[in-house]
Amino acid sequence: MTQPTPPHAAQDAAAALWHPDNIPNPYPAYERVRALSQGGVMRLDHGTWVGMYLTGHAVNSAVLRFSGAVSGGGMEGAAALSDGLRLLQPMMIFRNGAAHARLRGLVSAAFTPRVIEEQRELVRALIAELLTGLRAQGPGADLVAGLANPLPARVIMGMLGLSGEDEARFVRWSASVADLLGSASQSPELMARIDADAREMRAYFRDLAGELRARPRPGLLSAMAAVEDGGERLSGDELLANAVLLLTAGHETTSNLIPGGLLELSRQPDAWAALVAQPRHAGVADELLRVVSPVQVDGRALSAPLTVGGQTLPAGAFTQLLLGAANRDPEVFPEPDRLDWDRPNSARHLAFAAGPHYCLGASLARLEIAEVFAALAEQFPHLRVEPAPPFKPNPGLRGPARLRVWLEG
Repeated sequence: MTQPTPPHAAQDAAAALWHPDNIPNPYPAYERVRALSQGGVMRLDHGTWVGMYLTGHAVNSAVLRFSGAVSGGGMEGAAALSDGLRLLQPMMIFRNGAAHARLRGLVSAAFTPRVIEEQRELVRALIAELLTGLRAQGPGADLVAGLANPLPARVIMGMLGLSGEDEARFVRWSASVADLLGSASQSPELMARIDADAREMRAYFRDLAGELRARPRPGLLSAMAAVEDGGERLSGDELLANAVLLLTAGHETTSNLIPGGLLELSRQPDAWAALVAQPRHAGVADELLRVVSPVQVDGRALSAPLTVGGQTLPAGAFTQLLLGAANRDPEVFPEPDRLDWDRPNSARHLAFAAGPHYCLGASLARLEIAEVFAALAEQFPHLRVEPAPPFKPNPGLRGPARLRVWLEG
């Protein structure tokens, strides 16, 4: 049985995880929790519920793969929800067991290796176009606005079959869903903005399922609307929610990783030099995902006890999965803070989760990341970035809000 740590120390360490000052560099806060942990677990009794803060790679991986770990925290069947939460409710990430498997099965065909590889030339063409535009802006251009935001948005929108005319709107919607999923703030102003965007999304996608079934068009949305599983189709709300999920998931991870990875490389010149020497090294995407961890935090409620490495996580506990800490677990990744393109086990990272909720678009994200960093290293071997950019106020889905770059060949 995991023993509770001293309550004041554990409370302070848990609170530090969400402090906005720690978002640019959350790793000291993770190490503080790790130091108070037993077997990678820090237990904290919150009164009405028990929190288990997980820093160890093994225990995070075990929870993600555990059939008794529930995603969604009771959202299923909840009644009085805000517009934003009502939008999230039918998403597959908040479904479990057979309900989750049904939704995942309906969209998984869009992410086969063949379909993903077919996107490579499109990705390369978009990168070339965006880098040309970024270079034309001159010194100090914003990499986030000029490359990191539009690239994954255009790729996933094209796969969904959505109009490029609505790109700015979709990026804004994606940011709102990311804030709802990963932000520590629940201020009235933030929730009002998220609810307004949720209503706008609902209006945009209203009756879309029927329209797409009547007049199919190329793209994943039409395929999702048309597919039947044992005679069962996606409802209008399910189509809306999971289209928004794919849009957000297909955008946020990569759009945060690109500036976050470049910022990390600016602090590790040896790794940048090695990338310039071999821009298409096979280990680049996974090692960047491990070190940068654009998805820093996830959570699962336990419907049954789970024992890992002699530690028992009790039924009824809520596990805070500190993926950013797990991806730098020194017991699994020696010298965990260092980017090492030849690290043999980089792909063991948990940036895409694991188990039944493993990210459907992982291979697409890897392709985009590998192509972006190869292009940057090949074209701009002497590029520079601002050393301390502002970060989004989102500790869960973490990334720079802006990154000024000097593209020097």
